[in-house]
Amino acid sequence: MKKKRILNILMMGLIFLGLLELLGHWMAWRASKKNPFPYVKTVKQDRSLRNENALWRKKIEALQPKELFIVVDTANNTLLLYQGQQLILRAIVSCGSGAILVDPSGKRRWIFETPRGEFVIQSKHENPVWVKPDWAFVEEGKPIPKNVLERLEEGMLGSYALGFGNGYFIHGTLYSRLLGKNITHGCIRVGDQELKKLYELVPLGTKVLIF
Repeated sequence: MKKKRILNILMMGLIFLGLLELLGHWMAWRASKKNPFPYVKTVKQDRSLRNENALWRKKIEALQPKELFIVVDTANNTLLLYQGQQLILRAIVSCGSGAILVDPSGKRRWIFETPRGEFVIQSKHENPVWVKPDWAFVEEGKPIPKNVLERLEEGMLGSYALGFGNGYFIHGTLYSRLLGKNITHGCIRVGDQELKKLYELVPLGTKVLIF
């Protein structure tokens, strides 16, 4: 009697499991009718993401200059010349020291930093003559001359100079051993060979990005 009862319980359990399995198959069949290709949605999503990424890539590329432009990293004293995304020239340079000079009267002071921001090459000079500013005489402890001819000094800027505004230049140096260090009064000093290439390649109006 007990065996018969146990068999009945087992049979009912098997029938219940069978019904659950049939229910599972039926639900899967219903889902497949609604979307017979469930992977299609994923494929469409992937394509949408790829298209969106491609669109953003084009937007970013559109922001990058296609022409020549100069990038100066003042912290690492590095100058890079690009044509679009292609690196044309890399040079170790010297940028502003960050030192502060105050004149004896205390009325004026100068901070010798290379300016940060976006500029353009405004002038190009071969064998440039330096017109010494007031701070150069204050630094040397000399009186500031009234005659402009007393301010002229040849050879200090090297063979070439490219002006990017407000009296700042990319120019040569008499102290090539100090390239790579922040020692200038704000201008960007470059070695002779790299400066010559820069002068030959860069036209007026070239963008200069300094950070």
